[in-house]
Amino acid sequence: MPFWIVLRMELKINDEKIPVSMSWSGGKDSAMALWKLMNSDEFQVVRLHTTFGEETKRVGMHGIPEELIEMQADSIGLPLDKLYFPASGDNLAYETVINAYLDELQSSGIGHIGYGDIFLEDLRKYREDKLALRGFEGVFPLWEKDTSGLIQEFFSTGFETKICAADADLISEKWVGESISEEFIKDLDQKVDPCGENGEFHSYCFAGPIFKSSIEVLVGETTQKSYDIFLANGEKGKKHFWFSDIKKA
Repeated sequence: MPFWIVLRMELKINDEKIPVSMSWSGGKDSAMALWKLMNSDEFQVVRLHTTFGEETKRVGMHGIPEELIEMQADSIGLPLDKLYFPASGDNLAYETVINAYLDELQSSGIGHIGYGDIFLEDLRKYREDKLALRGFEGVFPLWEKDTSGLIQEFFSTGFETKICAADADLISEKWVGESISEEFIKDLDQKVDPCGENGEFHSYCFAGPIFKSSIEVLVGETTQKSYDIFLANGEKGKKHFWFSDIKKA
């Protein structure tokens, strides 16, 4: 039996809705975007997909281990497709992995990808341009939402999330490993986006309306890592990030 037929039987796909595979980081924006799509009259999320480092088995700048993403997918009740890319960070290698995955989705009758992006125009354009080359479309349920309002909606709907990584130049170490809260938002410098949309912080969502049950986690030690970057003047510089060792309880 073809794979897509099995998928439709298992997930009871609504023929009146457009099937979507959700790009899933495990953080609050992914969670909010998924929640909105779950309540959509137009779309139905039928799969999640996450990219992991081939060697680390962790999610990019979030640093979240594969096991915790698997636990989220299990609690949400959706299949998780795990994509691995080499540590070199080569963009071509990343695109090769994504294209192979799009091949699989295409054969399953899925032509839409969901994202949690809010206002990064260049990133959205990059995604849409690459998808268009394959005949896919992006779905952006949080696009151009006011981030101050969005974080309040996140709180009011019952989501809970731990800060797993943060820009050490902008955010105090004391918040790393803690839950995002009203107090945390009030403590942020004005130049920091309330949703961390510019990469100021990343999170791991462990409770909320998309989950059948909350995920029990332990917070270990906080470490700092430095990365080489290119400054606006073209010179090399350093960027420092805090990482919290969040793991299964």
